[in-house]
Amino acid sequence: MPTSAGPLRRDAERNRRLLLDTARDLMAERGLDVSYEEIARAAGTGMGTVYRRFPDRQDLVDALFGEHVDAVCRMAEEAAEQEDAWQALTTFLERQLELEAADRALGQILRGQKGSYAIAHRAHERMTPVVRSVLARAVRAGQVPDGVTSADLVAVHLMVGSVMDASRGVAPDLWRRALAVALAGLQHARLPAPAPTDDVVDRLYATEST
Repeated sequence: MPTSAGPLRRDAERNRRLLLDTARDLMAERGLDVSYEEIARAAGTGMGTVYRRFPDRQDLVDALFGEHVDAVCRMAEEAAEQEDAWQALTTFLERQLELEAADRALGQILRGQKGSYAIAHRAHERMTPVVRSVLARAVRAGQVPDGVTSADLVAVHLMVGSVMDASRGVAPDLWRRALAVALAGLQHARLPAPAPTDDVVDRLYATEST
């Protein structure tokens, strides 16, 4: 037994790594709807191997995207260090959307499109105070109208993300144009009252029940 434990552990780790790499490639291109059967087929393993390594789909999503979501949070915190608040907001939104354009599944997680995932909930809890603080600075500086809230930025993210998803196979950079239009509109919009309540962000991202 002791002589075989090492090779067995190495084989198990190789299988796990193979499944993760395969799932990441498939989901980056096609999104979270990729099935375990498709992952097993592409990896050349049996279905049982996938379920043994990742018995719950949440386990697979956490393993695949935990570091990516943490990176998005760090991007928000780094952008917040910029002196110009509006530039900080636009830089963060653009960089986040660039990551989503390169990875369809990541975009679905961050926009709450395919269920409520714990990593997405943690990300929004971490990012929302940062974004609100920078937005407050932008309002005080007169860079955006008084009354703009973080929920309005969520709306921008979701609207541009929808354009990204719709044009992915036709005009993959169209989202950049949509982002420019949305941000210009936000800076000069006459916003109807009342402003969204604080729980709107969670509801829009479908994370309120996590």
